Amino acid sequence: MKVLVIGQGGREHALAWKLAQSPIISRVYCAPGNAGTAIDGENVDIAAGDTERLVRFAKTEGVELTVVGPEAPLVGGVADAFAAEGLKVFGPSAQAARLEGSKIFAKRIMRAATIPTADFQEFENVGDAVRYVNERDASKFVVKVDGLAAGKGVAVCTSTAEARGAIELAMVGGVFGDAGKRVLVEECLQGPEVSILAIVDGTTIVPLAVSQDHKPAYDGDTGPNSGGMGAYSPVPVVSDELLDEIIEGILVPTVHAMKKEGCPF
Repeated sequence: MKVLVIGQGGREHALAWKLAQSPIISRVYCAPGNAGTAIDGENVDIAAGDTERLVRFAKTEGVELTVVGPEAPLVGGVADAFAAEGLKVFGPSAQAARLEGSKIFAKRIMRAATIPTADFQEFENVGDAVRYVNERDASKFVVKVDGLAAGKGVAVCTSTAEARGAIELAMVGGVFGDAGKRVLVEECLQGPEVSILAIVDGTTIVPLAVSQDHKPAYDGDTGPNSGGMGAYSPVPVVSDELLDEIIEGILVPTVHAMKKEGCPF
């Protein structure tokens, strides 16, 4: 069985490494891959966003399964393109990938499904966003650009002035491109952050191991958010009881809400 892994980061290296260990897999291609994937598979010089060439390669080489690592190709519809050609692909449709591709869409889903989440407001106008933080009786805010920003589009602000700066940087400065045309301004919640991934077929949920990221760029949890400065697993703060609460209170309602939205994940 031939498998194609789309992407070029550490995530894709981990996928390729593990897939290559399967006795039923004869070859693992990585497009475009990296130095690590070249050890465990065969790199292919096709960009992760070049959907047309990826589909053509999969058909020509007889690839039986494609695994998509990065968010951007999924948001761009790579899974839809493969499915339209009758090719098996592991990854959500473009409509379902909006959960990752649009923070505003994700918050609307959470609100519709009564999933616990920080209070928020969404803005398309910089003046309205700045006015909102100026008038709020709060000193801490979280400002998030709506679209994909490689993990760097979130600013945890400890003052109104800092929140205004983050809003203007995204919406006026354009440092995040189109991703920053709309922003969310959230209340700032204190406490540990954990990541819980799950494999979902639209109905069944299979949770994976809990992990915790270190996102601030500098020592002592200081500096801007990065795409991730490392992670560890398991996470002692998440007990079996808490994990059950997360599954029942977040994962299950999200899957149901996405089905109701007409874009099952």
